[in-house]
Amino acid sequence: MNQSEPENVGSTVSSVSESSVSEPAGPAADTATRRSLGISDFDTLAALESEAIHIFREVAGEFERPVILFSGGKDSTVLLHLALKAFWPAPLPFALLHVDTGHNLPEVLAFRDKVVERYDLRLHVASVEDYLADGRLTERPDGIRNPLQTVPLLDGISEHRFDAVFGGGRRDEERSRAKERIFSLRNAFGQWDPKRQRPELWNLYNGRHAPGEHVRVFPLSNWTELDIWRYIAREDIDLASIYYAHERPVYQRDGMWMTPGVWGGPAEDEQLETRSVRYRTVGDGSTTGAILSEAGDNTAILAEVAASRLTERGATRGDDRVSEAAMEDRKREGYF
Repeated sequence: MNQSEPENVGSTVSSVSESSVSEPAGPAADTATRRSLGISDFDTLAALESEAIHIFREVAGEFERPVILFSGGKDSTVLLHLALKAFWPAPLPFALLHVDTGHNLPEVLAFRDKVVERYDLRLHVASVEDYLADGRLTERPDGIRNPLQTVPLLDGISEHRFDAVFGGGRRDEERSRAKERIFSLRNAFGQWDPKRQRPELWNLYNGRHAPGEHVRVFPLSNWTELDIWRYIAREDIDLASIYYAHERPVYQRDGMWMTPGVWGGPAEDEQLETRSVRYRTVGDGSTTGAILSEAGDNTAILAEVAASRLTERGATRGDDRVSEAAMEDRKREGYF
């Protein structure tokens, strides 16, 4: 649907209101469930939600063509949930953008398409496969495609003239993300310069940018992984099935449980076995691992995350293990 068409707004509002995503009234879980999850009516989730909604509305009022990066992962799903809440009962005033590596888990792509259809959203897909096919990019020797997302992302931003790009990055995930502001200025080449960071005192955000520049916006900056899961439980947010324990064929590599796919499978010295696993984060299938888990619902996952001493990226993302500055190097080049 083209959300600028007023005749479709009514149907959009009605479809959104069928989900807890769109209901600005209160949490979906009843009092007993909330208490069992350790969630009070006056906790940090209310403040975090309010901050994120404020950021979405600030961007809507300050920029001409914002877009939300949406991969179908838990953080981008929470991001979309908050955006829908921020503008309900009006339709979402932003399009979505997904940089598809071609190595995504099929469950995640199916979930992405289901969400887009459910809320009648506009989705732009920048395909790494297309860039490999016509020679604009070359496959890496290690087969990892996450670093190859940068060029399609920047081209997509330029092609559609997006001046603000929402991302689901959180400061607790990784060192370079910890020092990036909520409004992060990118130059005309999409590059991030840590020395050009702007102060953000008293929730005042500076979105000023020159022609050709754009701003990355991170409404979830101050959230933790545990906050995300508490909010998912509170709002009863639907997620891709891979976030919950399920049985699948996996093999162990570099301390992670990998699954075979179009990106390849186990090497000769790696044994394929069926285990109960779940994913803490989603990314390129060739470098994103699962964890052994029996956590099949939000309550069990909350207990599991609370006990973890490793971030989800540190535990299951091989591309972040290349060096201590791997993520920062990619961000300087224009990565998420």
